[in-house]
Amino acid sequence: MDPHSAAKLVPPPDRRQSETALLIARGTARLLHALGFSCVGELPLPSGRRADLVGLNGRGEIWIVEIKSSLEDLRADSKWPDYRAHCDRLFFAFTQDLPCEIFPGDTGLIVADGYGAHLHCEAPEHRLAAPTRKLMTLRFAIAAAQRLQRLHDPQGFAEF
Repeated sequence: MDPHSAAKLVPPPDRRQSETALLIARGTARLLHALGFSCVGELPLPSGRRADLVGLNGRGEIWIVEIKSSLEDLRADSKWPDYRAHCDRLFFAFTQDLPCEIFPGDTGLIVADGYGAHLHCEAPEHRLAAPTRKLMTLRFAIAAAQRLQRLHDPQGFAEF
């Protein structure tokens, strides 16, 4: 691939999240990659919710990471318990400015910035049922493939 055409595959910035949330997501994705996971951000779930970051590894394990950029962000969100039905482990990712004590005790904790992250507290495992795992794996694969195709051929996805 021509190096100049590779630059055209960079997606435009996502304006739905704050700059802090985007940095947390980037650092968390780097951690998940180091742990053997591929990641998709803003993945629509069967429940109609949208997960901030979903990781899938070669063993088929599915982790969901809910990103919190501030105390207000955490307090305003009551959707996160619904994510448990769609993953093997549920985590919160946040900056070092937030205290760990404000997060639910039955979730994992990831402290992140724009350059990386570390797993502060492991999440308890609650294994998905096989049909749910298959559905989530297909959603992950389809979303990843569609996003890659849109980057490669933006006009091919133009609205008619």
